[in-house]
Amino acid sequence: MTFKKLMTSAIATTVLSAGAVAAEEVKIGIAAEPYPPFASLNASGEWEGWEVEIIDAVCKAAELDCVITPVAWDGIIPSLTGQQVDAIMASMSITEERQKTIDFSDPYYNTPAVIVADKSMDIEPTAESLSGKIIGIQASTIHQAYANEYFGDAAEIRVYQTQDEANQDLVSGRIDATQADSIAMADFVNSDIGTCCEIKGSVENDEAILGQGVGAGVRKGDDALRESLNKGIAQILEDGTHEEITGRYFDTSIYAE
Repeated sequence: MTFKKLMTSAIATTVLSAGAVAAEEVKIGIAAEPYPPFASLNASGEWEGWEVEIIDAVCKAAELDCVITPVAWDGIIPSLTGQQVDAIMASMSITEERQKTIDFSDPYYNTPAVIVADKSMDIEPTAESLSGKIIGIQASTIHQAYANEYFGDAAEIRVYQTQDEANQDLVSGRIDATQADSIAMADFVNSDIGTCCEIKGSVENDEAILGQGVGAGVRKGDDALRESLNKGIAQILEDGTHEEITGRYFDTSIYAE
């Protein structure tokens, strides 16, 4: 073989090897904004929380080399379709509207949406009870869509970029209530800052808006990755890893079929 052919062969091998390594790495998009107890930065600048551990467990079970990639929540779907990330695992509910743009894995958790308000307020999670109130909602979430649909005619909807900002305004009295995931809000009301408030109850379920649980979002047609993630999710549910991780954060299961 000539020197030129040897070099061409070596270059081709190097390119193929590099491509193989790159193909094995999966960028998992999470929201850059803190969302405890699911995902937040610790004092060392590392991501931690229930969902971070679930991501690690799913990827290990699926034999995927995953890299957590923080993305601003309101741009997380465009970052997926634009190929900045390969999958989204950021407490994103599986909804009909989102399924028009991206595909989803099987659910890996499912919890209700709740209304939270000051303990002194006599509020129920209904349009009648919330009439005239100011409700804080995180932007670009199922909760914003639900509040606009069910409470928008009766209450003022105030939109925030993060749930943490809504919680802060709830504590300070600038809003009367907020709607969010029950587990995230349980963590809030049990914290030092959230002792003022309590969960007033779950909103009436509307699966078309609130979705069918939380799944991993992937690009349309990326069936190979979706099936790999499904394999990982199924394995950690079957072998008890999901339950073990959940037990370190919550008192009850947060997975419902």
